[in-house]
Amino acid sequence: MTNTQIPAVRPQRQVAEAAPAPRPSARERGTRLLAALFLAPTIVGIVIFTVVPIVGSIVLSLFHWNVIDSPTFAGAANYREMVNDSTVLVSFRNTLVFMVLAVALQLLIALTLALAVNGRMPVWLRSVFRSAFFFPLILSAASISVVMKYLFNQDFGLVNWLLGLIGIAPVPWLTSENSAMAAVILVYVWQQFGFSFLLFVGGLNNIPKEIHEAASLDGATGLRKHLSVTLPLLSPTLLVASVVGIINALQVFEQPYVLTNGGPGDSTRTVVMVIYETAFEQLRFGEASAVGVLLFVLVMAVTALQFRLSRRFVHYQ
Repeated sequence: MTNTQIPAVRPQRQVAEAAPAPRPSARERGTRLLAALFLAPTIVGIVIFTVVPIVGSIVLSLFHWNVIDSPTFAGAANYREMVNDSTVLVSFRNTLVFMVLAVALQLLIALTLALAVNGRMPVWLRSVFRSAFFFPLILSAASISVVMKYLFNQDFGLVNWLLGLIGIAPVPWLTSENSAMAAVILVYVWQQFGFSFLLFVGGLNNIPKEIHEAASLDGATGLRKHLSVTLPLLSPTLLVASVVGIINALQVFEQPYVLTNGGPGDSTRTVVMVIYETAFEQLRFGEASAVGVLLFVLVMAVTALQFRLSRRFVHYQ
């Protein structure tokens, strides 16, 4: 008996032809074009004023350049000099200390005042407080620092005169290493806390009143209610306020430059002051760019750390 082999028949694959995507209508094309036109100025501005300077600073940090002579390639020499420069290292230490103290004090004052203003008071009075607390933010930091320099003067300043009324000896606010940083922080916080204050007021208004009423029925009152209910619900606003506050504090320049010029010694010299002095006073643009690149990396690292921690500590409704 002969076995005949029957060839296997392979099933034919049916290739489904994809239907051509419908062409956008004239109205959709017009909408996309209009959106692109509205976005173009912002995109062009970001590229010209943000991306190009960042790339230019990174490239320039690899060269020695004093504007007069042609730039010469230096490789990583600028970064090695920066690490061995005691002034640069002190400026980074001062900036980090300033950031921690100033941002903590700024958020504490802004949150306390926001809770107070959000309490029971007439609407007109609440509007007055909001305007008054935000007003310093729209003023020039340099002009405010000039006025504050006279107020904190050891000999004829208003601050020491008020302290003398209660029997406190004159404090050398701007001429002592122990108090100069405190004066700079106070001036900075006085001008900057208005932004965080408005953020907190908006965040508090977005918290449903029913949640506070339920917490009151459960026996939570006063400080415990704020710690257990208000702060967790306000954590997204706290994140935004802290991110913006830290970024601004790491770039502080006007207040220490006008009030103390970085002194006494280097006790209030910040990173941006070092960048300014290195570039525009010493004409060492390559070294200044290297410091700027390291500051950029520090800002990005701190911001990334904040968003990393926000996964655990920030609660969304």
